[in-house]
Amino acid sequence: MEEFRSTITPVLTVREAAQAIVFYVRAFGAEEIYRNTYPDGRIVAEMAVQGARFRVADEAPEASNLSPQTLKGTTVRINLLVADPDEFAARAIANGAIEVAPITDQSYGLRQGRFADPFGHHWLIGRPLVGEAGAWARRAGP
Repeated sequence: MEEFRSTITPVLTVREAAQAIVFYVRAFGAEEIYRNTYPDGRIVAEMAVQGARFRVADEAPEASNLSPQTLKGTTVRINLLVADPDEFAARAIANGAIEVAPITDQSYGLRQGRFADPFGHHWLIGRPLVGEAGAWARRAGP
């Protein structure tokens, strides 16, 4: 039997997926891996930020796939660890993200802040702190 590695790929439901794709490319330096455009015009696209994959999809209320704008809030925060969170956050803000909490050294071992993208999703942008405090976040697995 072929070995299979489990993964988790978040799917961000948005209004106007085409605009969201442009935002993620400009603000996060994301790469568009694949795009599927359905006959009704809705899009599902595979994206990656420095190899970390996620998908962006247009709302589909008939399938209960609703955006934060429709829900008037978000139920998931995306935790993205990058080499330089300060630079990453500055680029995101310059391209339309809103700072919810600034990048600072946190007591739980990360240098991290929280940002809302223009489509209502919240991103926790950070990196592990040097030393024992950040050791848990540097481990690749259990």
